[in-house]
Amino acid sequence: MFRCDARDARDARDVRGHRPWPPHANELPQVYFMSDEPKSDTISFEDFLKVKLRVGKVIEASDHPNADKLIVLKVDLGDEQRQICAGLKGVYTPEQMLGRNLIIVANLAPRMMRGIESQGMLLAASSDDRSKIITLTTSEDIAPGAGVS
Repeated sequence: MFRCDARDARDARDVRGHRPWPPHANELPQVYFMSDEPKSDTISFEDFLKVKLRVGKVIEASDHPNADKLIVLKVDLGDEQRQICAGLKGVYTPEQMLGRNLIIVANLAPRMMRGIESQGMLLAASSDDRSKIITLTTSEDIAPGAGVS
């Protein structure tokens, strides 16, 4: 929140809509403007910098044995390989995913998905009804593990 001295904001109103002027004897009220607070659906630049995006190359792909919409991918991130479950079945086949460069969230905590651990997340764009899903990729070939900024 932005803090303002009442001497600089004689016409300002506090969070309850009250005018902060005139002040009580020897005391200047604190004025807080609600519009200076970040919106609930926004994050700070510092929070965004915490997300580590890297290029991963799909080296294995198979249907998830316990899920109708998941594909299990083995992804090369240069210095390590990870297993990622992605809701791509019905849009892509496992064979279509082989050899693709994908943009991966590399520092996401692992999570169990229908009995198989997923160790990251790929980025994709989709239509509102999810009838069309397009994985984010590189326009040219680049080494697995390359950073994305």
